[in-house]
Amino acid sequence: MTTNAYGATAADVPLEAMTIVRRDPDAHDVVIDIAYCGVCHSDLHQVRSEWDGTLYPCVPGHEIVGYVTAIGDGVTNFMVGDTVGVGCMVDSCQSCPSCNEGLEQYCTGTGFVGTYNGATQDVPGHTLGGYSQSIVVSEKFVLKINHPADQLAAVAPLLCAGITTYSPLRHWNAGPGKKIGVVGIGGLGHMGIKIAHAMGAHVVAFTTSENKRDDAIALGADEVVVSRDERQMTAHGGSFDMILNTVAASHDLDAFSALLKRDGTLVLVGVPEHPHPSPNVGNLIFKRRAIAGSLIGGIAETQEMLDFCAEHDVVADIEMIRIQDIDAAYDRMQKGDVKYRFVIDNATLSA
Repeated sequence: MTTNAYGATAADVPLEAMTIVRRDPDAHDVVIDIAYCGVCHSDLHQVRSEWDGTLYPCVPGHEIVGYVTAIGDGVTNFMVGDTVGVGCMVDSCQSCPSCNEGLEQYCTGTGFVGTYNGATQDVPGHTLGGYSQSIVVSEKFVLKINHPADQLAAVAPLLCAGITTYSPLRHWNAGPGKKIGVVGIGGLGHMGIKIAHAMGAHVVAFTTSENKRDDAIALGADEVVVSRDERQMTAHGGSFDMILNTVAASHDLDAFSALLKRDGTLVLVGVPEHPHPSPNVGNLIFKRRAIAGSLIGGIAETQEMLDFCAEHDVVADIEMIRIQDIDAAYDRMQKGDVKYRFVIDNATLSA
């Protein structure tokens, strides 16, 4: 079947309207009419070939919320009319140790198949994402959405930004009695603050801009530290159980690792264009501190995150756009000119 979409045919041209082919659903597939799709910085990197390996035509989008319109005969978990989501993955080997533990994002068999730009048997040989009117996905990679209807657009970014921050916070046991730092108040950071607050942790937001203080408090931060102010940073020395670093630019990690308690962890979820400067190893050794990384979450954990956010009324702060304005949104996103996530109204694909 065919569907309207928006995508790029090369790195140096604007995105444009196109018609793409979706596979006919098999016994275990779910057909989804996409209502909203979040705009992730990964979309921009991939479309403009800032990351290696972009396949064209490239139809981005891995923060998908929509409605089930058809199911295969073998589908047991979904019904026509259900409100559902699709995140960053649509397949994996399903048999390696990571997949068997529900950690498909770390698949060591075939590797996980991304919702776009991933290898597939479907036309054109790679996956095409959520900047489209519909998508066909194996039920194993479809998620149930329990938020109310008027929040669905703001739920879309949870499928990437939400799980990217929830997974490490959950893994490193953020919660009551824990002091958690969040570095950066952007698309990822604002979700980290909201989720850590909902988990019951004492949340400290780090920003380079004093003018973001009120915004961080409104998001749920208990304290705000301007990271360029040495006095403010020093006052928190050795006091954090965990710091979630969402910044995707190369910077000095020592300033933050020095704020960790003994056995504390600095967790990186942003991938910089250039490597971070080498950390001061002594800073880690003498307090048994760690620097770690984290990548989205498995399907079971993503469902857990969605259920947690529905229970605690957590959604992203968004600005809705028409698909026709996507390139302008990319330009604004590069400048940090969004609070805090763009979401496409996919109904505009019919315009």
